[in-house]
Amino acid sequence: MPDSTTPKSLAGVKIGVAVTGSFCTFKRVFAQISRLVESGADVTPIMSFNACSLDTRFGSADEQVTTLEEICGKGIINTIPLAEPIGPKKMFDLIVVAPCTGNTLAKLAMGITDTPVTMAVKSHLRNRRPVLIRISTNDALSASAKNIGMLMNTKNIYFIPFSQDDPEKKSTSLIADFTKMPEAICAALEKKQLQPVLIG
Repeated sequence: MPDSTTPKSLAGVKIGVAVTGSFCTFKRVFAQISRLVESGADVTPIMSFNACSLDTRFGSADEQVTTLEEICGKGIINTIPLAEPIGPKKMFDLIVVAPCTGNTLAKLAMGITDTPVTMAVKSHLRNRRPVLIRISTNDALSASAKNIGMLMNTKNIYFIPFSQDDPEKKSTSLIADFTKMPEAICAALEKKQLQPVLIG
């Protein structure tokens, strides 16, 4: 059953969930995707080249892909040609990039389209529909800070509220609050940024 963080208003909403290579967060992200599906949202998985092909200490690529496909009940979009029709076909009401690495943040800020995820976002934005970013990067308060600022000032792009996850050992790292994803989706669908953005 959906928990108290899963708004009933997501029933029937078409959501593209774009997963990039912050592998240590996959388990928690997948749990939130499960809650979206349980709430009645129509969720389609999208994965970057690295996210769907690299074996890591957090699991094999095949395991991650299979888990995500089983949660969503659909095959993943994992190539640029598969992602390109997202905009023309108006496939989604919203795309959430979860997790979003510093690498993907930089590409989105600079308009670089060289992965299924960046193509999905570019294609989706042509319809002026919302994109929600669930940040997870160790350089958020250093090299990636300027990209976060640029994207916060970009129309139709929103952020799940975030905080420093380990100020003592990783002083420049930020991570979004996983539990706020459904609430942030509802706000973004209304073209609003869930506040406060900085938490904790």
